[in-house]
Amino acid sequence: MKIEDFMLTCPSKKFLGIECFGCGAQRAIVMVLEGRFSEAFHLFPAVYTLLIFFGMVGVSFIDKKRKYGNALLLAAVFNVIFMIISYYYKYFHLGSY
Repeated sequence: MKIEDFMLTCPSKKFLGIECFGCGAQRAIVMVLEGRFSEAFHLFPAVYTLLIFFGMVGVSFIDKKRKYGNALLLAAVFNVIFMIISYYYKYFHLGSY
């Protein structure tokens, strides 16, 4: 069995045929873990900001002495903006739709 056997399908892509802003994130994270950094970026450009955000969430759970609310909110907003820009570029500029 491979890790790809356990990946979730995107409901938007499955039922509507349209990829959402997060399509490709699971495969891109697996590619990063396998060391295929360039391929991961081309598949889902926001993969690195997403991993930084998840890392910050993990640190906030471990380090209870500090408040991470503002930093997490800023990282989340930055990640969403980057995902929207990446989606626009991928589907409207490159013509991949």
